[in-house]
Amino acid sequence: MRSLRCAATLCLTFSVLVQAAPPPLPAEHLSVQQLPPKSPHWVYVYDEAFDNEIDARVHLFDGDSYRRLGQIDAGFLPSVSLSPDGTTTAVATSYFARGSHGTRTDVVEFTDNATLATTGEIVLPSKRAQTSPTIFNMGYSTDGHFLYAAYLTPAASFGVLDPAGRAVLGEIDTAGCVLVIPWGPNRVSSLCESGRLLTVTLDAQGHETTRALSEPFFDPDRDPVFVQGVPTARGYAFLSFLGEVHELDLSGAQPAFAQPWSLVSPAEQGRWRPGADQVGAVHRGLGRLYVPMHQGGEGTHKDGGTEIWVFDMAAHRRLARWPMHAAGLSRVLAVQVSQDRAPILFAATDAADVAVFDALTGKLRHVEKHLGQTPWMMLTP
Repeated sequence: MRSLRCAATLCLTFSVLVQAAPPPLPAEHLSVQQLPPKSPHWVYVYDEAFDNEIDARVHLFDGDSYRRLGQIDAGFLPSVSLSPDGTTTAVATSYFARGSHGTRTDVVEFTDNATLATTGEIVLPSKRAQTSPTIFNMGYSTDGHFLYAAYLTPAASFGVLDPAGRAVLGEIDTAGCVLVIPWGPNRVSSLCESGRLLTVTLDAQGHETTRALSEPFFDPDRDPVFVQGVPTARGYAFLSFLGEVHELDLSGAQPAFAQPWSLVSPAEQGRWRPGADQVGAVHRGLGRLYVPMHQGGEGTHKDGGTEIWVFDMAAHRRLARWPMHAAGLSRVLAVQVSQDRAPILFAATDAADVAVFDALTGKLRHVEKHLGQTPWMMLTP
């Protein structure tokens, strides 16, 4: 009888539970949400993912709402470039058949910046340069007709790609000079170990027509430059390890080099120097240069900045010093500035935080904690 009573109780309890159970949830369907209208205060944060390098990311962050809007998967040691019209992100990366080893595939993947959906790809020869992040690992021509990818095998060359037709057009040998610095619709320059600039001119099909070698514009033995050139209104600024600014004008038919000027005073020379993975940013309309600076000796060029110094590029004059400890920040490894009339400065630290500053006053607006693992480069639309 006791067993029958227990069974009856269990049956009654089960009946009550069945009757009280809520109706099943509706089936979920995956969808892609459109991003809000593009803002000049968006920033694409390159995350090397140093602890698991086959899984790099590009995070899209809004510097006004402080929201993470999405991410782009980027594979192993990627190169990242935004199209001139801002509609597409190109990521050149490598994949291995067994995760971290096996058959290697190099590819450029294209992402629609309105949805962050992948829209196509170009398979590359397995010789893509795998280096620390720089805007010169890959880049578009100014009209978006060509896309160039740096190769290193260790022989140096670059691939000429057709982003619209999703095709490799050819390869240009650079005689030991490295990286790609696109300018105009059909010219590409590369940095040479002699301190010179090699410039290759292409025809409409992406074939070489001429090449020229400049005079040295820096001394690689006395004071080498960071390869992370900073875009300016007329070309690029290359900062040296000791704080010299070498401005490169690419607005004419030939590269032109301005007289170098210094970030540091004679009293500061040898004590203060630039240092970072992305070592500078320029607001092109205002002509302001932002540089992470630190106190250190030879070999500290990647240590990151304990201060951000602000310069008037036309007057070659320092305008401000912003100490990072006052903002509660560790060393700054990358900087980027928006290009609008109310600019903000993004500063990524060695603690993987991304700080948002008023670029005119230096006032700290926000600190986004742990935006990836190793945010070593940032791009603005």
